[in-house]
Amino acid sequence: MGRDLDARVAELIEVGADAVSRGLVLASGGNLSARLDDDAFVVTASGTWLDRLSPADFSVVGLDGEVRGGNPTPSSEWKLHQRAYLARPDAECTIHLHPQHAVVLASLGKPIRLLTLDHAFYVRSVGVTPFFHNGSDELADTAAEQLREHDCVVMRHHGCSVVAESVRMAYRRALNLEDAAKASILALQLGDTDTVFPPEALADIYHA
Repeated sequence: MGRDLDARVAELIEVGADAVSRGLVLASGGNLSARLDDDAFVVTASGTWLDRLSPADFSVVGLDGEVRGGNPTPSSEWKLHQRAYLARPDAECTIHLHPQHAVVLASLGKPIRLLTLDHAFYVRSVGVTPFFHNGSDELADTAAEQLREHDCVVMRHHGCSVVAESVRMAYRRALNLEDAAKASILALQLGDTDTVFPPEALADIYHA
């Protein structure tokens, strides 16, 4: 493997515990993965609770869909991760969570606005997909298509998928996506429907 499997698993275990503690996912919802090389990734196994993960709770899956090691039963959402890596060769990590505020806004057809410097830097832009059932090809394919243009995608009535060049960056991105959703809801409650982070400042941020 091109990346250290044990190190990747340790990072994902840490993220899973923190995500549950913050209420970003409940029970056995959500799943986490990290790329191991150009042809395989490690992903949480079916039925696992993200705050109770151990090294035995991870499967190694090839980009061809073949289970190559670890737990023999990967998450039912493994296709969501597989298609993300196929669409984004630069992605080293894919995080799928169920952030309540982001999902509610997307499901209601309300935009998640980037209102702070951190929102603009980490999230950049948000894709949205219609509802499709868990584990379906339609869900995986539509999310992957959005990830070609965005680092964050929210699947209506379901959850989010976030990609990045590292596990830590992917999780920062997921945290800021939900924070942006909370700020967007607060702005709506205050009667504001238009304010966003100044567009003219974006170029300087992205090329800093």
